[in-house]
Amino acid sequence: MFDFRDYYRSENESVTENYRESLEAIRTICQETSGSNHNGKMEYRRFFHAIGTHILQMAKLEERLTEDYFNTTPLAELQSENQPLYSELYPANYQRSYADPRHCVTLFGERFGPLLATVYQRFRQLIPFAFQHEQFHMVEWNRLFIAAWEYVSQQKIQYAELRDLLTVVLRDHSVERQLRQLRQRHDPLWQPWHDIVTGCKLEELRYLFRYGTPITENELRTARFLLEYPPDKLRGLAEQIATAFLTGFVSDNKKRGERNIVTVAFEAGQEPLLRFLLDALRQRDLQPIVMHPGFTPVNRQYCYDHRNQLALWMSEEGIRESEECYASACEQQAELLQRFAGSIYLDVFGEPPFSPEVKKECPEFSGEQRKLISEHHYRRSQISERYKPRESTSFCMIAFPSPLIGPRYEDIFTDIMRVNMLDTVEYEQIQQKIIDNLDQAEYAHIKGRGQNRTDIRVRLQPLTDPTRQTNFCNCGADVNIPVGEVFTTPQLLGTQGTLHISRTYLDGLRYDDLELQFQDGMITEYSCGNFKEEKENRKYIRDNLLFPHDTLPLGEFAIGTNTLAWVIAQKYDILNLLPILIIEKMGPHFAIGDTCFSQEEDHPVFNRLDQKEITARDNEKSLLRQSDPLQAYTFCHTDITLPYDEIGSIAAIAPDGRRVEIIRDGRFVLTGTEQLNLPLDEAAAS
Repeated sequence: MFDFRDYYRSENESVTENYRESLEAIRTICQETSGSNHNGKMEYRRFFHAIGTHILQMAKLEERLTEDYFNTTPLAELQSENQPLYSELYPANYQRSYADPRHCVTLFGERFGPLLATVYQRFRQLIPFAFQHEQFHMVEWNRLFIAAWEYVSQQKIQYAELRDLLTVVLRDHSVERQLRQLRQRHDPLWQPWHDIVTGCKLEELRYLFRYGTPITENELRTARFLLEYPPDKLRGLAEQIATAFLTGFVSDNKKRGERNIVTVAFEAGQEPLLRFLLDALRQRDLQPIVMHPGFTPVNRQYCYDHRNQLALWMSEEGIRESEECYASACEQQAELLQRFAGSIYLDVFGEPPFSPEVKKECPEFSGEQRKLISEHHYRRSQISERYKPRESTSFCMIAFPSPLIGPRYEDIFTDIMRVNMLDTVEYEQIQQKIIDNLDQAEYAHIKGRGQNRTDIRVRLQPLTDPTRQTNFCNCGADVNIPVGEVFTTPQLLGTQGTLHISRTYLDGLRYDDLELQFQDGMITEYSCGNFKEEKENRKYIRDNLLFPHDTLPLGEFAIGTNTLAWVIAQKYDILNLLPILIIEKMGPHFAIGDTCFSQEEDHPVFNRLDQKEITARDNEKSLLRQSDPLQAYTFCHTDITLPYDEIGSIAAIAPDGRRVEIIRDGRFVLTGTEQLNLPLDEAAAS
């Protein structure tokens, strides 16, 4: 039987001699690169000396990381040894690090600087390799380092030659590498993180340092809080999540069949909850796979600066090779992939808002590369679809506050628990009233109030048989927790107007005065107020909100009904810290990109209450899959929410001009929805 420990042991043994020899060579290089100038390449000597020193430190660390080390080293000592691994990236130090493209450009010039910053950043992945004792990976980078230094020290440096040499490992798309990645994500027998979660003494907290990630007070405080949280409440929450995952198959009319493998993504510190969730999944005959945990970023500017590094070496030939190797690996692991049922995501929120500095020194994708990325997303998704079809897989997402949200973390966590545990049946009954009125409409008309300039008409799709068809999904608490929205795929033709948000946070980035203009459902103009120069504002939107496209369609229109979440956001003044998973339930939201039914348009879906089929699954763009599949999908879906206090009105406009208001001045006014205002009234009275 396969065991990942045996695999690691075998792979490491196969490179033992090579690994030892490479370290000896690197020690020699570090000696050569210390001291005075040599061949006029002082900055390169310093650069390679820094990387070589890091490699040797990681080799020593890998030797120390025994089971005894984690079981006996005091917690304070683990903390003190963890921080120096990442201190170079702290905001106070980052601008002097080779990982900062701007710093590297200053030292090596506009051409070589971004490349060397990228390579330096990639050598930092030796940290997780050391923690997982992956000498077979470490030796790859050791050999690359040696070859690169030999070239730099002996040759006149040519950019293309140095780039190809430094990125050879990054351009490795071999079937073997793809196979390993597939097993790590889908094989129940490849479970290093599962063993940490289930096999360690959580109350000692030392287990957190086994992951090979930054462990801050945020992760420690999360773990302490959940360890002290009432076990029956954590167990109840875990039961709800596991049930919601399976309910997603029912609500979306999907046939799971024999698929039973579920990947679980979580954040370091959530292990006390995760243990209950793993038990709940096993009780339902599901096999959970614990993914590597997320963690608090040490510097979000660092992450932003390196988001486009693929632009340095991406080519059509490399993309095609990657796809061919991925297809071959999937075919070899077909039996395993055909057991995959979906994913569960335990998200966190509360990190202070981030508005990045846009640096001209960072790599950027060319127009041709942007096109390649878009086409690659489609082709790779088609390969995955053969083995993990969307009509047979599902997901579930839920989010919790982290201690970064502020001093009232415990109170906020308790109130968010209330939101996450709301009665889905009660909400679906109220939401049905909204759907019944919208199904009689030709348009939904949304207007802002006060300083909000939103004025947009969303064209709804015609129903050929209203007795059996509906435009809107009555969304309960299954794939997306918490409960609280109705959504549809708009008709693009006839959808037009202005969407304006005074301040919003999308994919972790801040947008001030974001304004999008739509004509026939496509974005025609866009602007924001983040920067002084309008050119910079447009570039910011294009590079982050539209990427890799020049425009996007309006793929979804929805009305959020979770007023309790809104009240809690106002109570703690945390609206700008909430994740889209909750924000989208707090007012109308507009998703730019693909529809919610992307690549599942031919799969019929029905609402639970009235059993009507949700027929608005396609729009004019997704229909292109029948004639030009590469143009049908954007592989983007970004929800933009207009909060209640910026809503002037949401009205259903019938073909004869009759107007039925659903929301007026931030309150639900449609008959049958009055109960949604109770949290608003209670908050106003308190």
